[in-house]
Amino acid sequence: MSHTVRDKTKLLYRVHRIQGQLDGLEKRLIEEKDAYGTLQLAVACRGALNALIFSIIEGHIRHHVVNPDVNPTSEQSRSAQQLIDVIRTYLK
Repeated sequence: MSHTVRDKTKLLYRVHRIQGQLDGLEKRLIEEKDAYGTLQLAVACRGALNALIFSIIEGHIRHHVVNPDVNPTSEQSRSAQQLIDVIRTYLK
């Protein structure tokens, strides 16, 4: 079973949260709200989308490439975990 199927509920919850944030952002722009609050919401949307992207990438690495938890002493597992850590840092 694919990791996106296994994590479907969690991923869809994140997507719905992002949709709600984007709806709020659209409303702020339509109502010409202050730039500071609008920018804060836009940044929150970006953060939520980055978290979704990271979750999917991490699941893909662990499920389809190599699971770093299976044999944590192997070179492949260490490299996979390093890649996951770098991507997590990059998307923050």
